[in-house]
Amino acid sequence: MKKPTVFSLVREQSMFMTAIMSLLTFLSVLALGIALSIGTGVMRWNSQWELFATVQVVNPDNTDKTKKIITDNADKIKTINEISTEQMNDLMAPWISGGGALKNYLPKMWEIEFKNADDMKTIGEQISKNARFLTHATALNSSTSAGWKMILMSSFILILTLGAIGICISYIARNTAMLHRRELEILNQIGASDNFIAHQMQLIVAKISIIATAIGFVAAAPILLLIISTAHSARVGLMAMLGLSGTGWFTLFMLPVAIVIFSIWTTRRTTIKILQNA
Repeated sequence: MKKPTVFSLVREQSMFMTAIMSLLTFLSVLALGIALSIGTGVMRWNSQWELFATVQVVNPDNTDKTKKIITDNADKIKTINEISTEQMNDLMAPWISGGGALKNYLPKMWEIEFKNADDMKTIGEQISKNARFLTHATALNSSTSAGWKMILMSSFILILTLGAIGICISYIARNTAMLHRRELEILNQIGASDNFIAHQMQLIVAKISIIATAIGFVAAAPILLLIISTAHSARVGLMAMLGLSGTGWFTLFMLPVAIVIFSIWTTRRTTIKILQNA
């Protein structure tokens, strides 16, 4: 036989708590999802370019020396692309004009993919004596740094929303205890323990939290998919690398579960504290 709760939230409180927890869960899932997506993008970005480097020879007298170093270490290089003057003209045309005179100022360049990081470091030290050796990871460090900053901002929003959930639950528990003070006094007189009373509140909050977090998650998931899809459509740099793996979606699914558990724990802690100070 189902045991009824001794008291419950009034309708207005129940609706308010469901609405506010749905909104906060929506923001929490969205913030965590964006953080995980950007983190995945950063890792994909770094792994894609970690073995790539560009060699730029500004002084024509060092061109042969640099080319010899590259040729002598061909067994340590996976792919090499010598950038032609025509390609350089196409790359620089939007910023520099000058027709045929432009080629006199362009460096000789190679784009190299190495077989491993150790080979890249060793050859890079040799080339650096005659030319500029720039790894793609270093050149794209600003994009990676921006990605980590966005992750930190999303994490900060997540912490704020979880804190707001805790504050709302504490307020609801305290307000409910005040509204049901007469019932609490009767329960104390008949010997009910603080744990029993707290358990009643936990049942109420658990039901509301489960409904609210489910609504928040269902609302946030399509928005998150739309953000990732829009980023992929841009096809630009780090944004095109955003995504969520199976582990990422599992983590997102576990967030509402964690919020429910957190809500139940906060309710018990707040209720026990109120009863002990009554």
